[in-house]
Amino acid sequence: MNDAMMDAMPAEQRNGARRRGFTRTSSVGAAAVAALISATACGGARQEPQALAMTVAESRTVTSPPISTATTATATTTTIAAPNTTTSTSSTVRTTTTTSSTTTSSTSSTTLPVPIDPPDDPYTDEPVIEVGRITIPKIGVDATMFEGIRLTTLDHGPGHWPGTALPGQTGNVVVAGHRVSKHQVFRHVDQLERGDDIVLTDANGEHRYVVSQVQVVDPNAIWIVDQTPTATATLFACHPPGSTKQRIVVFADLVTE
Repeated sequence: MNDAMMDAMPAEQRNGARRRGFTRTSSVGAAAVAALISATACGGARQEPQALAMTVAESRTVTSPPISTATTATATTTTIAAPNTTTSTSSTVRTTTTTSSTTTSSTSSTTLPVPIDPPDDPYTDEPVIEVGRITIPKIGVDATMFEGIRLTTLDHGPGHWPGTALPGQTGNVVVAGHRVSKHQVFRHVDQLERGDDIVLTDANGEHRYVVSQVQVVDPNAIWIVDQTPTATATLFACHPPGSTKQRIVVFADLVTE
């Protein structure tokens, strides 16, 4: 609909058309955002131009000398003497003292790990690197853990998300695994409950985590790899078994003796 057609419409109908047009545009934007399934951004938000503020000054005719109020830091007092005497002027200076305070903020010396972005192509090959073992007594898991989250790596066994915390470290250790293909290492993670043990072993020894929560999320819930100020672990796999419709996620906390 062009501007001429819009102008020819009654005001009420014209405003309704504009509202419908705005709603339709917003729905398309929301659908596009909902369709994203990766952590990388697809574009920046449009920046609207700023409104210009204008000030109108009033003209006033002054018929008598204006009375001014002193607002500066210096005030002047004038004393007029009697005729044939000298006029003396004295100045009174008001000193303003500004006190500046310095606020010192303390920051944590701990730098959290930074997870890498999800791979553009999860089917590409990557080096097969063993980083430790994962043991989950309740569901009979005892498997070698590898570095990487591509499907080719998960075919060998559970994979550690590169850039996330390592076992026992501050941050979030994120591990992915298959449920129905190859090793099916995470086939029964849906049976885990609060209090169950997950043991991650690496070159620094064993690190015992205790399950705190099991949750089903959408595939684009990339927040599950966010790093934490405490030592935590996150396991995830497809859900339901054999489908990529959702993800099942197991959250756990490190047990410190």
